Amino acid sequence: MPVAVTIGSIARAEIGVTIETILLDPDGKPVTTARAAATVVPLDPVVTTLTMPVTAPRLWSIETPTLYTVLTRVMRDGSVIDERRTRVGFRTIRFDADRGFFLNAQPVKLKGVCLHQDHAGVGTAIPDGLVRWRFERLKAMGCNAIRCSHNAPAAELLDLCDEMGFVVMDENRQFNPAPDYMAQLEWMVRRDRNHPSVILWSVFNEEPMQGTEAGVEMLRRMVHATHVLDDSRPVTAAMNGAFFDPVNVSSEIDVTGFNYYQGDYDRFHQLNPTKPITSSEDTSAYETRGAFASDPARHVQSSYDVEAASWGDTHRGTWKKIAERPFVAGGFVWTGFDYHGEPTPHEWPTISSFFGILDLCGFPKTAFDIHRAHWVDAAPVVSITPHWTWPGRDGQPVTLLVMSNAERVEVRLNGRVVGEAAVDRIMGNEFVVPYAPGRIEVIARRGGSPVARAAHETAGPPVALRLTPARTVMSGDGEDVQPVTIDAVDAAGRHVPTANLPTRFAVEGAAIIGIGNGDPNSHESEKGNAQSLFNGLAQVIVQAGEGRGRIVMTATAPGLKPAQLTIDRAGLAPPAQVAVTPATMAIREWRRSPAMATRPDPALAPVDGDNNSWAFVRSGTRVDPDRAGRWRIYRTTVTPWRRVAQEGA
Repeated sequence: MPVAVTIGSIARAEIGVTIETILLDPDGKPVTTARAAATVVPLDPVVTTLTMPVTAPRLWSIETPTLYTVLTRVMRDGSVIDERRTRVGFRTIRFDADRGFFLNAQPVKLKGVCLHQDHAGVGTAIPDGLVRWRFERLKAMGCNAIRCSHNAPAAELLDLCDEMGFVVMDENRQFNPAPDYMAQLEWMVRRDRNHPSVILWSVFNEEPMQGTEAGVEMLRRMVHATHVLDDSRPVTAAMNGAFFDPVNVSSEIDVTGFNYYQGDYDRFHQLNPTKPITSSEDTSAYETRGAFASDPARHVQSSYDVEAASWGDTHRGTWKKIAERPFVAGGFVWTGFDYHGEPTPHEWPTISSFFGILDLCGFPKTAFDIHRAHWVDAAPVVSITPHWTWPGRDGQPVTLLVMSNAERVEVRLNGRVVGEAAVDRIMGNEFVVPYAPGRIEVIARRGGSPVARAAHETAGPPVALRLTPARTVMSGDGEDVQPVTIDAVDAAGRHVPTANLPTRFAVEGAAIIGIGNGDPNSHESEKGNAQSLFNGLAQVIVQAGEGRGRIVMTATAPGLKPAQLTIDRAGLAPPAQVAVTPATMAIREWRRSPAMATRPDPALAPVDGDNNSWAFVRSGTRVDPDRAGRWRIYRTTVTPWRRVAQEGA
């Protein structure tokens, strides 16, 4: 196992040190050690390479994300003066032009999503606990791959991908080989190259120069810079055209990324039989959670997976094209979650996208169950869409979409069989059933035996609220975060999927840091303590206080029984923090006049634009008295902060 250690020093003389690296197994036990001597010169980094012999390590994989730790120590005169812990994993990767992606020599279809850093209530400031919860939702769907679109992610996100078993396309922001932008690319590669989850470097997204000689030369330089820092991973680029131009950037990348253009998979593969390809972005389908008929005037999109952008396809149609082609390594759905902005195909007053498999709050749309059927292999899956609460529609036909990975499905209404079929795992099975209140149920079978069931029951009017946490215990470290779901239930305790009513909430022992309901047309504030249910659901994101205790949350709505939730708060010490400096308004910069033989008029000031006669002096800079006894004026201008002025300064 090769290790490169970069050491820097601000000392004024050379220093001799010893570098020690220790590989720790997942249980923290030493596996192997290496040492090397190094001389560190002032202000210049020194790279020392070591080799640690490792035999038969436990492999990192999507199913078993085994992590080791490299403990690196710098020692001087026998004492440790600095150390760093770096988590690593052992695995092999390769992309094959005919058979797609291989992890540890086993073929793996990339079942991926593109992610923006965005969530209801918190925007881009997503706490680690919420990122973990979002990833748990994706895991439950069978997702195994993340594309960071379109910028380097937070380091903590990659830490979670390492821990939870996601492979990652790590994406650069700027397509530009100029020194400033090349430095950003090199920074990303250096920072992220130890993560076993990272399997691809992406150097751009949908750049207009991808079919030009200049673009080829730009990309050639960026690919080279990436391989200099890491030759173990291939480089891709998310292309949206120019695949067949006489000059195009696919000639310079290791894996060709297709943003849409699914109709060109076969032709490109035939013309470039040795070039691996993957879908780097696909689908762009529209869904409004909980809505089952499109209403353009109200900016509502059907959740039957029938609406998509002109450049994309439905979730089912997209995956069919990828699944049927072993030479396509996989795909990355645009997008895993909805995000603020880009409200295609609508405009204001819509304020978020419709593309997500899950909405802004992480509540699943129909697409979630579609992809569960596509992507989950280890367990039986079945789902039925839509809900079964349609007052006033007795006898009218309702279209059911059933998704499953079993062999056959059987639909029952109030115990009576109303449809059955052999499973179409990719496109699903549709049944048209006259609506009657009661219980609609689907049974999935393999070999004639039931292996999974899903059902909806007709709900009555809402009579009470319900609060459901993601976890029943939180860390009392002042940082732990989790979402709490608010919904309405009827007299029998059944979820009411059509409830759209105002709710208010309060919490003790924690802070509310964000709220939302997943409605792309909602203009309600995502801060505060009030949020309407949207198609039955809303979300409150709470951050635990410090110390052991309880978190008590209440929710109320007019005419409904309130809900109360208690969450245990474990007494954990908060992580070390950088000390907070009290807000003090300091006068930092002064102007100093030239030395004068006689005492000057205090009103004397520098002429506007004079940056030379009067010196600039920073507070705290030592200035010796004038030995000749001459005079100087020190002058500054201060505009008090509003708070300072309000307090009387």
